[in-house]
Amino acid sequence: MAVEPLIRPEIFALRPDYAALSIHAEFVRNGSSDECSMGLLRAACSELDSAPWAEAHLNSWRDAYRSFGAKPQRTPCSAEALRKRAERDRALPAVNAVVDLYNALSVRYALPIGGEDATVYDGAPTLLQASGGEPFDTVAEGVAKIEAVDHGEVIWRDARGVTCRRWNWRQGTRTRITETTTAMWFVLERLDPMPIQSLLEAGANLIDGLRRLNPEMRATQLFLDQDSPTGQRQAR
Repeated sequence: MAVEPLIRPEIFALRPDYAALSIHAEFVRNGSSDECSMGLLRAACSELDSAPWAEAHLNSWRDAYRSFGAKPQRTPCSAEALRKRAERDRALPAVNAVVDLYNALSVRYALPIGGEDATVYDGAPTLLQASGGEPFDTVAEGVAKIEAVDHGEVIWRDARGVTCRRWNWRQGTRTRITETTTAMWFVLERLDPMPIQSLLEAGANLIDGLRRLNPEMRATQLFLDQDSPTGQRQAR
């Protein structure tokens, strides 16, 4: 069954310009980082200025974080954190073939991209503001721990708990993609002024990269925005 996320109305009240592309991929053949995936990371680091709207898009995410009380200078969105690392080190760490792929696209498009193991989800991924106290599994100084999220914080969660804190700042450990993961859910999250067409292009590049790993991979896409909060199916 395809993963179909839910976006709660309070998210569009915070950011009416929010749009997301949801991609559910099955029969993915992940593996260790290879020359192709590491080449994508190197290319992304050399193309930081290729998207003319990149800095403005990241600034929109900073404003979005402030809207629910987060401090983006301390906890930046995932795309900004990767970009800062690429600017500082002129390199990005290799993790595995799939994570390398979507990290490279995140930097190239200045676009937060989350990748999750679809098989461990309990119910639909849901984007909402936290009541406060929901559990989030993470690691601090090499030790597993459970954090309680803040009231009003924007989170992704399922029936078991929080899967990503502060919209797209930090992913939990339970849903991470490993080399043995074969069913995956990705969410690509966009604000103004990033063009919708560029969001769709990033999604197409992600699917092409997954098909490189296994031509028999199957993917379904949903486009979600304020006018279509339950998603419009996209052909691919």
